[in-house]
Amino acid sequence: LAQYATNRHLQVSHEWVTEHTFRMLKQTLGWTSPKLRDPAAADRWTWLLLAAYTQLRLARTLVADLRRPWERPAPPQRLTPARVRRGFRHLHAQTGTPTSAPKPSRPGPGRPTGRRNQHPATRHDVHIVTKAKPQNGTKSKKTSTTPRPRRTG
Repeated sequence: LAQYATNRHLQVSHEWVTEHTFRMLKQTLGWTSPKLRDPAAADRWTWLLLAAYTQLRLARTLVADLRRPWERPAPPQRLTPARVRRGFRHLHAQTGTPTSAPKPSRPGPGRPTGRRNQHPATRHDVHIVTKAKPQNGTKSKKTSTTPRPRRTG
């Protein structure tokens, strides 16, 4: 019985961590926010977010704890990814970058004003399950041709 309780505790704590990781990926890092055009782009976006999340986890000991007034102080090895993200911008000044400064440029002419897009992007619904059409011989619910009376009182 003690072994079962220990295993169950580990399973519940693992589920809790997994749920919070997915919540972080969706709400803070924007996993589900872009409208991607094809499934390959969705896979690339997922791998990019996993790399960003990994960097946040690895940078825990390098950033300062920029906590909100109602949050308790936490040791560096216990910082959450959201708190690491707040301090991540200050880390960039310390580490520098291997790239050079961007060259100044002007934007291109773009599409003329008032002209519609000639080649709209195709969209692929990844997570939407369509309903199967009813077979011939199955009854479908008939809708009334008369509207329902309105309540006036």
